[in-house]
Amino acid sequence: MAAPEIVVGAVIVVGVVVVGIAIKEALDAYELKGSIPEEVESVPKTKAASRQSSVERHLKPKPSGQDWFPPEPTEPSERERRPECAPKRIAPKGGNALHNRCADNVPFNGYRGANALVNGKAFDALQVVAGVLWEVKTDNFDTYPIELQAVVVRKQAKELRRERELAAACGFDFRVGVRSAAHRAMLEFEDNTLSIVVMDWC
Repeated sequence: MAAPEIVVGAVIVVGVVVVGIAIKEALDAYELKGSIPEEVESVPKTKAASRQSSVERHLKPKPSGQDWFPPEPTEPSERERRPECAPKRIAPKGGNALHNRCADNVPFNGYRGANALVNGKAFDALQVVAGVLWEVKTDNFDTYPIELQAVVVRKQAKELRRERELAAACGFDFRVGVRSAAHRAMLEFEDNTLSIVVMDWC
């Protein structure tokens, strides 16, 4: 038979081991129980965030080139807005063969054999692509006395300014053709804003 103190010691050791095991199991169970709500809670948050992101993707408009560079509204030109500004082909006035030849041979004239009626005025030539209306002067200016030249130039300059305004009101440029350098020089002296060309083609 074992001594009483040995038996008591063995019982104490066994009891401590059993209690230790029980405490460890309890702690493990507590940790497991505490971790489950966090995991379960994280799942709805993830799903909610995913749904919100999906909704935002559907609602957010897709960018396009026009979002960044909106097209500029285009204003119609004067010649498109006003019917009187649309050039109309009409027969030349008078029967001056020299005048008609000089007008027809204006470079890139789109109205050969005709006048261009614009804003109530029959212009001698129209360069369609360039948008330039022409008035041609074919008088024998160099043969006039100096006093008559001065009178003619003043009259012509006034008339040419009016014709230029009619052309400009419809969005056209305006040019004058003359037959001599002297005629050009005196017109430019009278009004240096006029665009004058010596017609070497007639």
